[in-house]
Amino acid sequence: MSTTVVSAKVVRKQRSRALRRRNTALGWSFIAPNFIGFAVITMVPVVLMFYMAFTNWNALGTPAWTGLANLQRLARNTTFRAAVAQTFYYAIPHIFLTGILALALALLLNQKLRGMAFFRAAAFFPYITSIVAIVIVWNLLLSPKYGPVNEFLRFLGVANPPGWTVSSKWSMPAVIIVGTWREMGYYMLLFLAGLQTIPRELYEAARVDGANSWGRFLHITWPGLRPTTFFVTVMLAISSFKIFDLVQVMTNGGPGTSTYTISFFIYQVSLGTSGTSSSGEFGYASAASLILFIICLAVTVMQFVVNQQTDLAKPWWSLLPLVAGLICFAVAIWAFCVKTSPWVYLVGLAAFVIFFAFTIAHTQVLKRRQQ
Repeated sequence: MSTTVVSAKVVRKQRSRALRRRNTALGWSFIAPNFIGFAVITMVPVVLMFYMAFTNWNALGTPAWTGLANLQRLARNTTFRAAVAQTFYYAIPHIFLTGILALALALLLNQKLRGMAFFRAAAFFPYITSIVAIVIVWNLLLSPKYGPVNEFLRFLGVANPPGWTVSSKWSMPAVIIVGTWREMGYYMLLFLAGLQTIPRELYEAARVDGANSWGRFLHITWPGLRPTTFFVTVMLAISSFKIFDLVQVMTNGGPGTSTYTISFFIYQVSLGTSGTSSSGEFGYASAASLILFIICLAVTVMQFVVNQQTDLAKPWWSLLPLVAGLICFAVAIWAFCVKTSPWVYLVGLAAFVIFFAFTIAHTQVLKRRQQ
């Protein structure tokens, strides 16, 4: 009898293992096509970038190892400094404006009214429209002499309306306006999906308790949207720092370097159209790509740390290293853009790493204690 029971258990284990292997193979069969495409198109070029950033290569010969020469050259390049400054100039207002307007639009279109599906589709439509078509229309609207926007401003009494894309002062605000208008529909859909996961019973209970609209938003909607908000801010920050297509089509980096972003600098250097090389410098462009990668990584890590901090019950002083790290990061970027002593931004970056390492370690300790 015991032999029969043991053999039955062995058979069940073998069947379980076979089923597990079959399910694993089935899962990999679904994942493999997308993973192979991701590896070939994204992962392999990124890995090669880490090597090419320290070489001198124009895509025709053998890469020559140059060490930190490309990074030192970037630190002395005033055009690249301007590109870093203009990238932050675009990214910071764009992140806040797009996030706030997308959330407001989602709250407005979350009502159960007739025809609301049409307005949701209309709000999302700019995101899937050709960027060239969008830029043509907006350049006509923002035309300094005959554009409807400036005509409306003159009607309101503005004697000298902005020059928009032909003005070094107003070209980046014009790009920010168009970028925000184009992308807020996409993030509106993400917020809308998050809003529809919040139970309606919570709002009904809040109304019974006498909570007004602001109270319901502050204590129900906003906490319920935290996972969505975190995802939106991460994706929005990464896309903002990588801005290229809108700048390329709308202003071509000009006038001067007023809309010259890091991605646009990489594009021009790699193709040899920046005036630094006639045949392109892929090693130099890879070094600039490495800087952009580090910036996106630092911003993403900061968002993860801030998100973890808000989940924990903690003393007020635990926020001080986080705030100090953000200040050091801002000082380092400012020092790099205004071409001060290299020690200023190097010390700023080192302090940023130290403060955030301490913040992450302290957060992990708090999580273990509260668990």
